[in-house]
Amino acid sequence: MNPTAQRRGQLRRAFAQSFGGEPSVWVRAPGRVDLMGSHTDYNRGLVLTLPIDLDTWIAARRRPDRWVRVRSLNLQTETQFNLDDLRRGGDLQWGDYVRGVAAVLREEGFPLCGFDAIVQGTVPVRSGLSSSAALECATATLFASLGEWKLDPVRKALLCQRAENQFVGVHCGILDQYTSCAGKAGCALLLDCRDLSHRASELAPGIQVVVCNTNYQRELAGSEYGTRRAQCAQGASLLGVASLREVSLAGFRNAEAALPAEVARRCRFIIEENDRVPRLATALATGDQAAIRQLCADSFRGACELYEIAVPAMRSMMEAMLAAPGVIGARQAGAGFGGCMVAFVNASQATGFVGSVRRDYFDRTGIQPEIHAVRAAAGAGELADHEAPDSPTMATPAEGRAETGSE
Repeated sequence: MNPTAQRRGQLRRAFAQSFGGEPSVWVRAPGRVDLMGSHTDYNRGLVLTLPIDLDTWIAARRRPDRWVRVRSLNLQTETQFNLDDLRRGGDLQWGDYVRGVAAVLREEGFPLCGFDAIVQGTVPVRSGLSSSAALECATATLFASLGEWKLDPVRKALLCQRAENQFVGVHCGILDQYTSCAGKAGCALLLDCRDLSHRASELAPGIQVVVCNTNYQRELAGSEYGTRRAQCAQGASLLGVASLREVSLAGFRNAEAALPAEVARRCRFIIEENDRVPRLATALATGDQAAIRQLCADSFRGACELYEIAVPAMRSMMEAMLAAPGVIGARQAGAGFGGCMVAFVNASQATGFVGSVRRDYFDRTGIQPEIHAVRAAAGAGELADHEAPDSPTMATPAEGRAETGSE
């Protein structure tokens, strides 16, 4: 049996055990990995982002009342609430992402109905691959499907971001939700966070994207994320602009000396990172391996020296990736402070790359990594039998708490 059929059968059995009968609606939403553009989204910048085939599925059936009951197949826990009494469950429990989406949709006047649901995901949590956004976007898609109304991808993304910002209390940028809602199978997205537009960006044949999860616990990520946002906002204010997106590299060099040293380092990273995004998109489309290698190296150097979001586990993973066969380039992904890294690998050598990194990283750290060769997936939508993506099943929960806004 193929992995998709196994996964569908697993959810069907869990639904029957929890609620009886069969689910009537299936939805999914992908996680994402940023190929270039760390922390640029909340600075209204550019991001090259990839919706991935690690995703969250929800199998559901409408109820005749206002109650919502959702069971996590990964965590083996259940959340339930009434749509007329939407309050946080506390401590950033995974159910708050579902409640938050319901609260925002109700505020916007969308008709909501109760449902029973099983949720299961393959996006590793606390890794920088947007497990929380995948859950939010799948939930919004489910409410729309059950209520028989439409929600365009950009508005859906904005509402899910609002749920995470205002209800859950995580002040993320738009990157995660936008990618999960607007993804296109087979393509990366070159996202402009200033005007919320994007264009599809091809990857040259023969380049495989591999996500390498350090499995390092990101204890500082939440607080440090907020600090970095505040420093960028301070820098923009001192430079007299609405956001760092308005500042060119040449202009920044002329004004850099007037900024506090730490703020200047943060701003320099963001401005340089914005400059790298379209250049990497071009290099990936044309297969320019030398450019890919250099741009990735510059980005990781900036993450270490300017934005200071690297931890020893990330450096160990970088060393393991760069020493592995077939590697073209590698860099950080997500908010940093652990979580995932991303590598561009010659597809013909991907198997050898994965095995080498797994062994080398464990030897360096004593931590078993999770490594995934990923494909570009479609954005959030209904999941029909004939169009189910072939996505692997993992034991890692996908709907746990997000540690940072770039999760």
